[in-house]
Amino acid sequence: MRIKDRVIWITGASSGIGEALAYKLSTLGNTIILSSRKKDDLLKVRDNCEHPDKVMLLPLDLSRSEEMKEIADSAIKMAGRIDMLINNAGVSQRSLIAETSLEVYRELMEVNYMGTLALTKALLPHFVDNGGGHFVTVTSLMGRFGSPLRSGYCAAKHALHGFFDVLRMEHEKDGVCVTLICPGFVQTKVAYNALTSDGSRQGVNDKATAEGMKPEVFTDKMIRAVEKGKYEAYIGGKEVSGIYLKRFFPRLLHRVVLRSRVV
Repeated sequence: MRIKDRVIWITGASSGIGEALAYKLSTLGNTIILSSRKKDDLLKVRDNCEHPDKVMLLPLDLSRSEEMKEIADSAIKMAGRIDMLINNAGVSQRSLIAETSLEVYRELMEVNYMGTLALTKALLPHFVDNGGGHFVTVTSLMGRFGSPLRSGYCAAKHALHGFFDVLRMEHEKDGVCVTLICPGFVQTKVAYNALTSDGSRQGVNDKATAEGMKPEVFTDKMIRAVEKGKYEAYIGGKEVSGIYLKRFFPRLLHRVVLRSRVV
C-alpha cells in the first residue's frame, strides 16, 4: 500500500515529526491538511513543502475537545474527502508525581488522549461512509512502558493504545485501518515544551532527545510501517529494547530504566 495521491490530515504539523511528515508526504504527491495551534508556523511549513498548492491549513487546539466535530466537518468540506488522519499532536511531561498538580495531569490527558479521541470519533463516520480510511496515531514507547518524570504522559499514551486497539477491532469490517507508531528519542522540541509540575514548560531540551533520531530518518521508517499496514511499530535506538524487556523481563526493565539517562 503506497502512500501516494491521497488526502492526509496531520495534527501537530508545525514542527518536529509532523513537519517532517508534511515534507515527505508532499514529495509523494499527496494532498495534505496541516493542523496545530500555531498558524504562523503552519504557513512556513506549507511554503516549504514541495507542492504547497496541495497543502491546506486548519488550525486546532486539541485541549478543546468539544470543537473537534466542527473542525472535522471543516476538514472534510475543505478537502472533499480524507483518506488518512495522522494523530501526531501532543505534549510531554518532566515532573515527579509527588510534585505534580492534578491540573497538569488533566491537561496531559485532555491534549494527548481526549482531544485525539474526540477528533478520531468525529472523523470515523466519514471513513465508514467511504468504505475505509486509516488512522495513524503517534504514541510513544512510553505507551508500552514507563519512565520517571513522565507519569501523566505515560498514562495518556497507554490510554491511546487501549482505545485504538479496540477501534481497530470494531471497525475492521468497515475497512478502517489503525496503525500505532511508537517513537523513542527523536530530535524534536517535545522535551523543550514538556510540562513541569506547575504546568509551565521545561524550556530546555533533554540530552537524550537532542541526541535522538533525526525526524527525517524517523518519518521514512514511519511511512514504511504504515505502508506495510503494521498494527504497531517501535522506532528509535536502543531504547526500543524496553518493549521486549517489559514483556519478558519486567524486573530487569525496572532496573535498566532507573540506571539509564532518561533526561
